[in-house]
Amino acid sequence: MSVPLARPCRRAAHLVSRSLATAAVSPSSPPPHAPHKSPKPVLYTSVILNRSPILTPSPTTFERAFYAYQQRIRRALHNPFPSEFYFKQGSLLEAHYNAEERARERVAWGPKYAREEDVSPEKRAAEQAALDQTEMQEQSDDKLVSRVHPSDAARDYHSLDRKGRRNLYLLVERPSGASSVWEFPRGETQQGELLHQAAHRDFHAQCGNHMDTWIVARKPIGVYKPPALETSPEDITFFFKAHIMAGQVRPQLPLKDFVWVTKQEIEKRVKKDYWQGVKDMLSDH
Repeated sequence: MSVPLARPCRRAAHLVSRSLATAAVSPSSPPPHAPHKSPKPVLYTSVILNRSPILTPSPTTFERAFYAYQQRIRRALHNPFPSEFYFKQGSLLEAHYNAEERARERVAWGPKYAREEDVSPEKRAAEQAALDQTEMQEQSDDKLVSRVHPSDAARDYHSLDRKGRRNLYLLVERPSGASSVWEFPRGETQQGELLHQAAHRDFHAQCGNHMDTWIVARKPIGVYKPPALETSPEDITFFFKAHIMAGQVRPQLPLKDFVWVTKQEIEKRVKKDYWQGVKDMLSDH
């Protein structure tokens, strides 16, 4: 008796076909590459400490001409000063006022247009005596301080009195490898720390507590990202504006030195890419 042949199972055939397809894949093929993760950026805070001008700027040629022109207009339109009401006739004060008034007329209109008066020799002598007495008093008074400070002539970059008509900014020198770099005071933030708190802490830790300073706001005024290598984390620096009212910097380690410089002097000391990142945060005056 012949035994009937068993029919092939469709499920088994399907499994065989799948196993064959799987075996066709080469086991030596590498797995797909995982996306490259760049290192997390390192956050820094930096303080731009400013000493505001302590002297008014000198007027330009145009400003001096404009003020002189306005003075001539006011003198031409003003009402005459009632000197007889304020000064006794024949007194030294009246003579002094008349002499100064004629001097002001010559300054305003020039010597050719000054008003000439018929003055007796006795009155001229009294006016001259009043002027001599005034000059003696002025010589005994304190003289005005020069607008050029000795620190400017000595090129003392540590002095806060230099360049009184300009804004000064604090630069510090810190070691960088085998050399050093000039930049604004900078420090790394700590985990869970607000940016303005980190700026205040790092600034006083590096420059000392012997200054009366004021950080203007809690929000930064700018950010700087230096060119970084692919293997190193990116540095991001947030800048805060501050003013100094009193005191002086006492740099702490690892800082090497400090200077008070104007905007144009900063460009000569810092790196080119650093200057391009911070120049718009500084004032020209």
